[in-house]
Amino acid sequence: MAALDPITAVTNVVGDVIDRIWPDPAQAAAAKLQLLQLQQTGELAQITGQMQINQAEAQSADPLQHWRGGMGWVCVAGYAWNFVLQPLTNAVGQMAGHPLNLPPMDLSELSTLTLGMLGLGGLHVAERIKGAA
Repeated sequence: MAALDPITAVTNVVGDVIDRIWPDPAQAAAAKLQLLQLQQTGELAQITGQMQINQAEAQSADPLQHWRGGMGWVCVAGYAWNFVLQPLTNAVGQMAGHPLNLPPMDLSELSTLTLGMLGLGGLHVAERIKGAA
C-alpha cells in the first residue's frame, strides 16, 4: 500500500471529522467544499507545512526552541500567584496571628500576553479559512 502525501492524509482526516461534526449533509458538503478550495489554492499545503514545522520544533532538544512553553509557564506562575498563592499566604498569615497584606499582581500585561499566545494563532487560521488573510 502506497503512503499518502501529507495533504491527502489531512484532507481525509478532516473530511471524516466533518462527517461526524455536521450531521446536516448540506453543512458537511459546504465544509468539504471549503476544504477542497483550500487544497486547490495551496493554502492547505501551507497549513500542513506549518504543522510539520511545529512538529519538528516540538521534537527539538534545544530549550530555545520551546520559548512558547516558557512564556506559558510565566503566565501560569502569574495567575497562580494572583488567584491561589497570594490569597492563601494572606489567609495563613492572618490565622497565624501575623496579618500580611501581600498585593496581587496587575494582570493587564500578563492577560495581553496570555490572550496573544492562546488566540492569535487560532484567529489567523480562522481568517485563512474564511479567506480574509
